Amino acid sequence: MNAQKPKICVVGSAMTDQITRAPRLPVAGETLMATSYTLGFGGKGSNQAVMAARLGADVSMVAKLGRDLFGQNTLENYVSHGINTEFVFWDEQLPSGVAPIWVDETTGQNQILVVPGANAALTPAEVRRAASQIAQSAVLVCQNEIPMACNREALSIARAKGVLTIFNPAPAVPTPADIWALADIATPNEVEAALLTGVSTQDDEGALQAARVLCERGAKTVLLTLGARGALVVEESGHHWIAAKPVQAVDTTGAGDAFMGSLAFFLATGQSLREAATRACRVASLSVSKTGTQTSFPTAAEVAAAEVAATEVATTEN
Repeated sequence: MNAQKPKICVVGSAMTDQITRAPRLPVAGETLMATSYTLGFGGKGSNQAVMAARLGADVSMVAKLGRDLFGQNTLENYVSHGINTEFVFWDEQLPSGVAPIWVDETTGQNQILVVPGANAALTPAEVRRAASQIAQSAVLVCQNEIPMACNREALSIARAKGVLTIFNPAPAVPTPADIWALADIATPNEVEAALLTGVSTQDDEGALQAARVLCERGAKTVLLTLGARGALVVEESGHHWIAAKPVQAVDTTGAGDAFMGSLAFFLATGQSLREAATRACRVASLSVSKTGTQTSFPTAAEVAAAEVAATEVATTEN
């Protein structure tokens, strides 16, 4: 690996996405004819790792796969992106995780069910085996598709070594206070923040209140993603809003992971949280213009071109 690349460690999930697209999603008890079905690589941890790697990071993945075709293909996908797989473990009984996804072609919205499989068998002891990789990283990223004890172990190692910690509480599940306290940056989306706090995030006032609740629980900084509304950063010194460029969404699957992976990359290069979040919003906007999950993630060249175009537009408007 190139030592000059920013180093990121992702401790998280690996899934195979099973994507079905239809003009609309069925209601309970209804059968509809779909227009397409595809398999793709997914899992929040894997997605975020791939996004960071595409932008040029030196990424290490800590995950667990089943001894099946999905697991082998996932490993090969990591390798193809230059991701360090030294701490990708295998379970001999459980299958690899899968995520059936239904996409509404009219709105671009999606519904997802997650079957964790081997992800649920990752252990804190296995995470400890990756302690050296965590300690050498500029940024650690964790999510909630693996056992909470594994998040606690990874975040604790990173905190002890002065590594910036990002905790993505997705999906939203009851989260112990010590996990929030280990998060330098907590990054729920608007739905997750509402579920975690009981506060509606449909308007700006509610979003700000929900973020403050999570700060009170121990998170040093809360970066609340709001889809087309952009993002909100809340920290002890105050808060600020980050606008997102309006786009016509084709498929929102994986947009949050595109944001997370690119946020980790930009932070690992030494950018401020505000600048990193602004650029990550742009990456997420690019991702929703294509179909699929990792297949929709832009390359470093595509991101650079979009940023040049955005700068030119801003210059013209001024």
